[in-house]
Amino acid sequence: MPTSESDRVPGRQPARFAVVDPATGETFDEAPDQQPDELDVVVDRAHRAWHGWRADPVVRTTALRVAANAVEAAGDDLARLLTREQGKPLAESHAEVARTAARLRYFADLAPRTRRITDGRPVHSEIRWRSLGPVAAIVPWNFPLQLAAAKFAPALVAGNTVVLKPSPFTPLATRLLGSVLATALPEDVLTVVTGREPLGARLASHPGIRHVTFTGSVPTGRAVAEAAAASLARVTLELGGNDAAVLLDDVEVDRIADRLFWAAFRNCGQVCMAVKRVYAPAQLHAEVVEALAQRAKTVAVGSGLNPETRLGPVNNAPQLARVEQVTKQALADGARAAAGGHRLDGPGYFFAPTILTDVPPGSPVVTKEQFGPVLPVLPYRSLDEAVDAANGTGFGLGGSVWGTDLDRAGAVADRLECGTAWINHHAELSLAQPFAGVKNSGVGVAGGPWGLYGNLRPFVVHRPQEA
Repeated sequence: MPTSESDRVPGRQPARFAVVDPATGETFDEAPDQQPDELDVVVDRAHRAWHGWRADPVVRTTALRVAANAVEAAGDDLARLLTREQGKPLAESHAEVARTAARLRYFADLAPRTRRITDGRPVHSEIRWRSLGPVAAIVPWNFPLQLAAAKFAPALVAGNTVVLKPSPFTPLATRLLGSVLATALPEDVLTVVTGREPLGARLASHPGIRHVTFTGSVPTGRAVAEAAAASLARVTLELGGNDAAVLLDDVEVDRIADRLFWAAFRNCGQVCMAVKRVYAPAQLHAEVVEALAQRAKTVAVGSGLNPETRLGPVNNAPQLARVEQVTKQALADGARAAAGGHRLDGPGYFFAPTILTDVPPGSPVVTKEQFGPVLPVLPYRSLDEAVDAANGTGFGLGGSVWGTDLDRAGAVADRLECGTAWINHHAELSLAQPFAGVKNSGVGVAGGPWGLYGNLRPFVVHRPQEA
């Protein structure tokens, strides 16, 4: 299976667009720039493939297991290409590839359960489950392989076919993944399409798509929901977060500083559920700032291909500009950079790991999702004040509480308005658990059995009971 429909049109030379290495700021390859009018053929093929793919769950389970093995066998090539286009350290790329294979294996072992309804009537009622049809999976640039698998693995095992569109900033590793999966899946069951907008908008609004699953910004998520509504397609939206970490007054700063730092700065802070705000008791605030700043000043920043690098570049020029803008705004508002606060000299999209203190609570670096290597640390006087501040945004993806008394920390975690709360760690997810946000952080549920059933519809059969 070719990885782009543009490659399949006889005699047609598809347009292409540049792919930039964020560590250098230079173009290093190109990808097909598929046009929106080509999607009719793609979706039609996905629909025709669906009729055979949905028929046999044993075939699907076997195919996903073979696909997982194929991903692992291609792990070195996938990881290196992912680092070239995304920027993350090679070790993190290998971890992402491993997680991609793990998702395939996890969902291969899931199956919907037929359930009988017993309500006292002389009728045998049974709930069965049916697939939806072609699914559109639209994936961002921060975890292009892992988030793609989080969408296509449950969709495929449920019996759907998938049209997968990666971000134009990270199309290449996804195209390679599509080629790898083609060795295990029947033709047209999974098709990767690449291109710039309005390709994604057209895919979301295509009348042949029955489910749109999207990860990205809130404004784009709203546009996706509006586009899908035209054909009443189901939507699952993961729209980012502004996760708060609340430190209690019994926290041992030196014991949690490393975990807290990496909860904020993994993948250069480009994680939807990264810690993006820290609330520390006033009496511990200076100690927390110093501990985080020391780590920010000494972490190895550089190309992800360098084995000594712990923190890579920001992925793309527009995002680097956003990180610069919110940091400059915070400094203009009176904040102080205890570490970093500026773009690094030289090529590439590097921004110095930044710890901000004395930040006004209304500064955009606090109220918005900065999605980069910048972390504000804010003091609080009372726990109620900290919880109110943590909940005081339109986001509600995740949050965490850090302290020695786990029961007390758990009670505070219960007060956070988010989909997942952690105690003494952050952004660690099991494949078996649901993942969902509240407020502007999303609609629908991914992960675990919930992710499987989100790709199915109930089908109820009634028949008279046998005498």
